[in-house]
Amino acid sequence: MNIAEKTILITGSNRGIGRALLHEALKRGAKRVYAGTRGALDVADERVTPIALDVTNAAEIARAADLVGALDVLVNNAGVAVYGGFSNFDLIEQHLAVNLFGALNVTRAFLPQLRRSRGAIVNHLSLAALASVPVMPAYSISKAAALNMTQALRAFLAGQGVSVHGVILGPVDTDMNRGLDIPKATPESVAQGIFDGLQSDEEDIFPDAASRSIADGWRAGVAKALERQFAAFAPESAVQAA
Repeated sequence: MNIAEKTILITGSNRGIGRALLHEALKRGAKRVYAGTRGALDVADERVTPIALDVTNAAEIARAADLVGALDVLVNNAGVAVYGGFSNFDLIEQHLAVNLFGALNVTRAFLPQLRRSRGAIVNHLSLAALASVPVMPAYSISKAAALNMTQALRAFLAGQGVSVHGVILGPVDTDMNRGLDIPKATPESVAQGIFDGLQSDEEDIFPDAASRSIADGWRAGVAKALERQFAAFAPESAVQAA
């Protein structure tokens, strides 16, 4: 999937990785970039169309799908990450609402368009999807669930020409990690890595140094082998209903 001359929707486009992806898509010659955002967007390029899109709002998702009409690539980037333990159950529900159900509901809304274009879905995950970060259990739980969702969608849509890609992100220099004194990738370098991985048709994209350090082990590991094995159980009826 080469971004040039393609139409792409990026959720959470107003800052961080989403904003970097928006600019990288323009650099790579995207035909149209729909920028899903909950706030103002100051991008002057005529190829950019801002869309009010709260991924937890069913009405806004439906309006966005009607407005876009045709789509080649959906990037589920919008997310939430808050530190805290298990005592605040509302926090866990908030993370699941955005990081899991938000991505799933946006994907379902745009699936007819992606089927027509034989397009691609890109879900932003995290190293925390593979192993929980104890200071962020709600975030880790939601990303682990989103990884499983990504694998299921990949199996369900394999016969319909829609590719599904999971981005395994390490620490990135965004608001979420601003206070952590650890090595962090820039949003710009991560955006480049994501689109490079998409162009190379990588199912699991490791766009930064931290994530790349475990890429070979993940691809050759038992979890990936089980995913491939279990994908054979995706029934045709479930594929059509996805």
